[in-house]
Amino acid sequence: MSIDPDHVLSPSFTLADLIRSKTAQKRGIDNSPPADLLPNLRRLAEGLDRIQSLLGAPLEISSGYRSPELNTAVGGTVASQHCQGLAADFVCPGFGEPMAIAQALAASALDYDQAILEFGKWIHVSFTASPRKRLLTIYDSKEGYLDGLIDRDGTRIV
Repeated sequence: MSIDPDHVLSPSFTLADLIRSKTAQKRGIDNSPPADLLPNLRRLAEGLDRIQSLLGAPLEISSGYRSPELNTAVGGTVASQHCQGLAADFVCPGFGEPMAIAQALAASALDYDQAILEFGKWIHVSFTASPRKRLLTIYDSKEGYLDGLIDRDGTRIV
């Protein structure tokens, strides 16, 4: 069963907002989620609404749900929460730089599973039924994920 892309998931987000992908469009990949992931996508959209309220400005989602084919095309891990409809990558130009967003998330009472400052360019966030409120940073794929919020010079922010 296919879900209508105009399906409203939360006050601010539709399914189309969370399945849009430049890579999928360019490569002709169908990025439609299976219907059984709708509860996860709703959880994600509601979490993104809370972040948007916290930041006081619209989020720009660059990656939400990823079909297995799309996940492979973008080099995602097999266990990616994107494939489960639980994660999104975003920026919020109306609020500030990704580092400032990560600091706001770290200081908030929001129950996210993971918030990752990725390459200093965007935030990856996920929402699960049992949130860990795990804050990570990655600047270099070889170095991998660093626990906490770390500045480019290696200074621990949080």
